[in-house]
Amino acid sequence: MSDAPIIDWPAWLDSPPGRYVMAWEQAQFDHWVGDVFGYHALQLGLPELDALRENRMPYRGLVLPFHPRQRPAPAPVEVRAATGPGHTGAHHARPARDVLISRFDELPIATQSIDLAVLPHVLEFTENPHDILREVCRVLMPEGQIIITGFNNLSLWGAREQLARLSGKPFLPQPVDLIAFTRLKDWLKLLGFDLDRGRFGCYRPPMRREHWLARFSFLEAAGDRWWPIFGGVYGVRAVKRVRGMRLVGRVRKRILSLQPELKPVATPNTTHRDHPDS
Repeated sequence: MSDAPIIDWPAWLDSPPGRYVMAWEQAQFDHWVGDVFGYHALQLGLPELDALRENRMPYRGLVLPFHPRQRPAPAPVEVRAATGPGHTGAHHARPARDVLISRFDELPIATQSIDLAVLPHVLEFTENPHDILREVCRVLMPEGQIIITGFNNLSLWGAREQLARLSGKPFLPQPVDLIAFTRLKDWLKLLGFDLDRGRFGCYRPPMRREHWLARFSFLEAAGDRWWPIFGGVYGVRAVKRVRGMRLVGRVRKRILSLQPELKPVATPNTTHRDHPDS
């Protein structure tokens, strides 16, 4: 039995665990981006996954990482053609994704111009995840949304990766630095995001063989019910909040009534003789 290490994304995506994870994440993105409205949506990295295909914004962009030693040649063009409309006549034609080659932490995009940003497995494969989050926060409009997916370190997948590194046979794509779900929530909170939704998935054991993954399919429903935080993958959706002054209710202004001026009161019985000097 061959147990060769999987070290990069293309090889891992062609493997049974890669197809298993991508199928789960594609379903989550299709569900989450469908109710996000605006004008501009952006996906960072992982062009093999069309995370924005169910979103109806007029502009859908794809940012690919810049490598100084590698010239960006026809691969982005193939991505544009592969992510267009459906192949049957039952679907309406949709514009292909615009491809942009750039550093993720220095996006050539105007401040507060993006309504939705999706980051499928971006933060755990970079040396500066917090800088990327800060840059995405800059380009997002107020009330804009961000969706992030990553491998869960508190799972069998995370444990398998830690043990596999000791033996020199990593299980997940390399170089990966697993980010805890709680740590990611703290980063989002510091940048002014409010967590909207969170979801764990992929509860089957980390197996390389297709038939072993299929044999443990019953764990999907059981994991969602009994141990949801131990899924192999997590997804987070958050909303960018801009703090400012706002009215919390009707302002009531207290109006002080003027007191009438005191005046001497005369009665009919008051006469001149009543005066003590008379």
